[in-house]
Amino acid sequence: MTEPLKSEERAVLELRRLYRSYGYGPFKMSQFEPLSLYLHHKEFLISEGAITFPDTDGTLLALKPDVTLSIVKNYQPAQTPLRKVYYDENVYRVAGPGRGYREILQTGVECLGQVDLVQLAEVILLAARSLETISPRFVLDLSHLGFLSEILTPLALPAEQKAAVLACLRQKNRDAMAALLSDCPADLAEPLLTLTTLSGPLEEVLPVLAPLAPTEAAQAALAELKSIAALLTPFRRQIRLDFSLVNDMSYYNGLVFRGYVEGIPTGVLSGGQYDQLLVRMGKAARGVGFAVYLDQLERLDRSPAEAEADTVLLYGPGADAAALFAAADQLRAQGQRVQLRQTAPEAGSVGRIVRLTGGEVTEVG
Repeated sequence: MTEPLKSEERAVLELRRLYRSYGYGPFKMSQFEPLSLYLHHKEFLISEGAITFPDTDGTLLALKPDVTLSIVKNYQPAQTPLRKVYYDENVYRVAGPGRGYREILQTGVECLGQVDLVQLAEVILLAARSLETISPRFVLDLSHLGFLSEILTPLALPAEQKAAVLACLRQKNRDAMAALLSDCPADLAEPLLTLTTLSGPLEEVLPVLAPLAPTEAAQAALAELKSIAALLTPFRRQIRLDFSLVNDMSYYNGLVFRGYVEGIPTGVLSGGQYDQLLVRMGKAARGVGFAVYLDQLERLDRSPAEAEADTVLLYGPGADAAALFAAADQLRAQGQRVQLRQTAPEAGSVGRIVRLTGGEVTEVG
């Protein structure tokens, strides 16, 4: 009898086929990297902290809490102008406040090098198709940090105030944002206030952005969003523009996105452009990618705990073991999962309970 695949197991197989069909090749990495790699770019990581241990030469190593950093570290733009990889890797990180470290399986894609509009649109399309593979009922939220940066820059906010403003943006708290910007010129503050509560399908939100584009760079970002929207028509109702999605702007630039599926309250996919990361790691290239957090898919398996066996075959002291084994094998040949026990299990936990009597299998109870 074939065991049913769990949601995350099925997703790995289907996503692997999806990424291969788009010409992405597999990437395998070591279970650990020098701790210095993560310390130098800790702001890029989803969670703080890493499980560390000394190597034989004294170098401090860490069980990998992230995959993208390793892929970027190993990428050589001069040798491979465009590299497209997918991965299925376990990462080791704190899964949530107070929850301690966990081993988490994640899959994803990274596109490095000559990343143009075509590559960007394809990665976002792959993100949408990845979510569709998990569930037809999904939403992919999209934001553009380049556009947001052009709205923020004219305000010339001190670092602390800028951080508070971005926090209000993430929370979609327009009133708190208005209080923070009360001393700013109204014509400069209003675009940011508009972005705070702006959310919806691309085709509905993009027209609202046009009057807010104060610079050529903002207009270029808007044009990029419009071009990508035209390439994502199969999912035009499921891809939304939402500027409350803000990643670390010292690493990310341009498009960022996060995906959700019905039945799971947190995001199951996260990604974006990280050109700044490549620059900080000395790579003359661009990068975009995303990860699917397969541990979250456990929430989709809502069925009650599966019984350990379909049939329990009871036996008493001094039972003929050979006869028991033969009877159990006959039942297994019929596709049943059979468990040998001396005492009956809890009522309702298995389909049937039988006993070997006089060479015959008889029902109990």
